[in-house]
Amino acid sequence: MRLLQHAPDWLEPGGLLATISFNSLEDRRVKIAFLADERLERVTRKPLVAEAAEAKPRSRSAKLRVARRPP
Repeated sequence: MRLLQHAPDWLEPGGLLATISFNSLEDRRVKIAFLADERLERVTRKPLVAEAAEAKPRSRSAKLRVARRPP
């Protein structure tokens, strides 16, 4: 959780922050952190997930969320 709080400070204006979560609890924390932090704007409204042909059994639950620090 501390990473999500401090990461926007490390980004340059226009920089992107991407996170991959592997379960719903992690994904929820990332989503809430991106929404609550006024230093970030969401790039992906919904998380990106692998298509059925791409997904391996261990990675099929992976979700990618991206946010940007405004310029």
